[in-house]
Amino acid sequence: MKNTLSALLLLFAITTFASCNKSDVEVGQWKISYNQEKKGIDILKDSRLVFTGLSATYRLNDKEISSSDYPNRTFQTVGITDAFGQSTIFTVTYTSNELPALKQNFYIYPDKEYILTDFTLENAGEAVSSNYMAPVNLKNVTLPFDTKEAQALFIPYDNDAWVRYQSHPFPFDKLVSYEVSTVFDNASRKGLVIGSIEHDNWKTGIELTKAGATGIESLVCYGGIATNLTRDSKPHGALSGQTIKSPKIWLGIFDDWRTGLEAYGEANALVTPPKAWDKAIPFGWNSWGVLQFHLTYPKAMEVSDFFVGNLQNHHFINPDHTLYIGLDSGWNSFSEDELKSFVQKCKDNGQIAGVYWTPFTDWGKNPERTVDDAPAYKYKDIYVYANGKPQELDGAYAIDPTHPAIEERMKKASDLFQRCGFEYVKMDFMTHGALEGDYWYNQNIQTGTQAYNYGMTLLDKYFGDMYINLSISPIFPAQYAQSRRIACDAWNKIKDTEYTMNAVSYGWWIDRVYQYNDADHVVLRNATEGENRARVTSAVITGLYIAGDDFSEGGSEEGKARARQYLTNPDINALATGISFRPLEGNGEKSENQFIREDATGVYYVYFNYTEEAVEINIPLDRIVETQHATSLQATDLWKNETINTNNKVVVPGKDVLVLRMNK
Repeated sequence: MKNTLSALLLLFAITTFASCNKSDVEVGQWKISYNQEKKGIDILKDSRLVFTGLSATYRLNDKEISSSDYPNRTFQTVGITDAFGQSTIFTVTYTSNELPALKQNFYIYPDKEYILTDFTLENAGEAVSSNYMAPVNLKNVTLPFDTKEAQALFIPYDNDAWVRYQSHPFPFDKLVSYEVSTVFDNASRKGLVIGSIEHDNWKTGIELTKAGATGIESLVCYGGIATNLTRDSKPHGALSGQTIKSPKIWLGIFDDWRTGLEAYGEANALVTPPKAWDKAIPFGWNSWGVLQFHLTYPKAMEVSDFFVGNLQNHHFINPDHTLYIGLDSGWNSFSEDELKSFVQKCKDNGQIAGVYWTPFTDWGKNPERTVDDAPAYKYKDIYVYANGKPQELDGAYAIDPTHPAIEERMKKASDLFQRCGFEYVKMDFMTHGALEGDYWYNQNIQTGTQAYNYGMTLLDKYFGDMYINLSISPIFPAQYAQSRRIACDAWNKIKDTEYTMNAVSYGWWIDRVYQYNDADHVVLRNATEGENRARVTSAVITGLYIAGDDFSEGGSEEGKARARQYLTNPDINALATGISFRPLEGNGEKSENQFIREDATGVYYVYFNYTEEAVEINIPLDRIVETQHATSLQATDLWKNETINTNNKVVVPGKDVLVLRMNK
């Protein structure tokens, strides 16, 4: 399996120097050295010990092997230039008569707050196989900063089943995060960020155990995680070959853990750049909010007309002066002529038509049924089996992205969408394509992540000229779509806002690997006006701005009236630039309730009150503005269009939100 663009970006190195058998290297603020006593690697930053005794571990024939088990080692230092800049690679090669050679690499950048590490296993003349490779294995970790308010972050693999991000206070017995995690002190904001920046072969886990006042008993970052939260029912697939490689792991130490996660996202974007988009962030509508399976051709036409007559002319429109009107599940009840007519209606109204598809699912769950659009096959031919059985997730069987029937289905679906003129597609239930399996049709595929990349490459081939928005999906790999739903479904109540903001609290940085995060459709009917303000705010400070009420002629008059009132505030709508707000703090049991963003127009502060009762708050300027002299700023409440004195306490009603713009 190819290493996708990471191979091109990270391995186009230009050698500038090489030296051998020196057991340490110092580059800028970093020093890497081999610790003979601990038989592992010590990492220092600014002359302060960050990690000691780091080893690489892997699984071979159900036995865990460590680099510290090898009797022989040699050292090499090579200077290169790669996608991250000028770098020095420090390589330790471990050899043994009984084991494959292990080459452990450290990529050191003098001007970066992070280093990279990975390792390969090489077995000339005979294949080596492993489904667990851990470039980072540490024992008895003492954190390199004070821990008055120590926290560790759980980040989920995907956004299915209403999974939640979680900031865990110390102490705890065990935490397992997916792809990335951070350990930080919320008081000082200093933190460690660790995660994978390669997503072509492995699902990566970060496991911390016994976190307490003295540090962490163990910290392991490894490729090969497969659990119920990756939606898997069997172990991770094994890589096999004469040379196999771990994921490349990113290790950073930052004065602000939020900056660290943003830098982590940007590092991923260097390896696999986000899918290009040269237009403005989508504003629009999606039918799944209220209409759902009651969607009909006449109602879709009426919704398009409602927007042009009520909202587009009152600030609910993106900077390109257009909207995206999206048909969700249920569009296939339309004839092709009706689909074409709907697309033309949208064009006539200054809108772009969107549609919906699920590329990796069989909702019929009938193995003997002939495959839609690929009649040479039955569905039993194309499932991803686990332990001999089809895998069911969210009410659908998972299908093999590498099977030729899937490409045939993609071609026919994309041909239909293109004939009709759709330019935007919401792709749903993507995790089905990443499940581990007994085998895949393409025999070169060895892991679920490889299968997913294979399928997504086909998706890009057939749908790549459309705007692609992923709904239920893994966070990574991210290079195949312009945007991704940041959480699972959310509707109109304050609990929906809180759930969405839970993901923004700890996943706002994902807009570095996609063009935009997506807060899901905004539904306004059957909620309080405060809940409406909170839900609209949750969308505009997340990314995509998509309404979801039934705006057809028979739709709720309340929903239409609320849309005219709450989707047309020019100051609020101007916040929807596609740049997610970052959390002010990182110690929430459920979701953070304070978010900030600073740009050329000012400093923005948002406070959500998720509770039933009003709260009285002080504006924490010392945490918002990066200056020791911030005692007062002129502020405007953007929902009320009122001036606020930031020295005074402010009341935020229950189930409501405060949005302030503060002049610098």
